[in-house]
Amino acid sequence: MSFSGFSNRNNEGEKNEELLPQIRESFQNFSKNVFTDGAIPGKTKQLIAVAVAHVTQCQYCIEGHTKLALKQGASMDELMEAIWVAAEMRAGAAVSHSKIAIKTMKESLQKEKS
Repeated sequence: MSFSGFSNRNNEGEKNEELLPQIRESFQNFSKNVFTDGAIPGKTKQLIAVAVAHVTQCQYCIEGHTKLALKQGASMDELMEAIWVAAEMRAGAAVSHSKIAIKTMKESLQKEKS
């Protein structure tokens, strides 16, 4: 495994690592520091990352952070619960954004009547 627990796929990652290595190294250090135990334990940070990865729909992030969460001691139940939280947040955003569509519908219908 390379960068933050993510494996290279078909050597694409190796090519990526050849380009601008100083920026890649800075990002690796940033990532390492973010996921280090602090006020929030590393395992919890990985569970958050798994949830966020589902909302952003990043396949590589889902795979990598799921592996890292398991490595940090997360259970399958904890991972699924984090994923359900992400699903609720994504659905909640869709519902709340419906207000924009309703407002637009009302405004459009008002203009048509005028």
